Amino acid sequence: MGPIIPINEISQELNFLIAFVIGIGFGFALEQAGFSSSRKLAGMFYGYDTTVLKVFFTAALVGLIGLGLLNHFEMIDMSIVYINEYYMNSAIIGGVIMGIGFIVGGFCPGTSVCAAAIGKIDAMAYLGGSLIGIFIFGETYPLWKDLYIKNYLGDIKLSTALGLSDGLMVFLVIIAAVVMFWVGEWAEKKFNRPDITKEI
Repeated sequence: MGPIIPINEISQELNFLIAFVIGIGFGFALEQAGFSSSRKLAGMFYGYDTTVLKVFFTAALVGLIGLGLLNHFEMIDMSIVYINEYYMNSAIIGGVIMGIGFIVGGFCPGTSVCAAAIGKIDAMAYLGGSLIGIFIFGETYPLWKDLYIKNYLGDIKLSTALGLSDGLMVFLVIIAAVVMFWVGEWAEKKFNRPDITKEI
């Protein structure tokens, strides 16, 4: 819940309730965007449907610009906003594994829950496989621990790593988004599959 909890001293129970409501809203937004369809999600990898890129990049931009403005006008204390700790090896290996799972199964963990919630059997199977994978990783963690924690960089931000100001970083991400949206539009025309996209 970011900086709201320590500032307003919200109880743990209310914190969980707020997180639950936000989670339901997020799932509803995913379903409305069509992310309960594995074909739509796989379309990102094949190039015929870049909705995933557009939706999530837009969400990231809204959050990035919003935090930047709130910080600029001193309406939020960024020093108490949690930043995920970065383990380079884990990020790279985990990204490859998740990417393979995404293209083979047609879902990511979040979208699989969304699709399973509306009764899609393939999403239920994917979600079950994810839970089995989590269980196996947890039980065999001592075998992977050294690799998992190798190249630990802490709670570093991209702007800090590149030696840029937060404002310039926001501007560069906006430029990257414009370029990626253009590439997405080009890809959809280049790899168009009307017989698939009409059914989604």
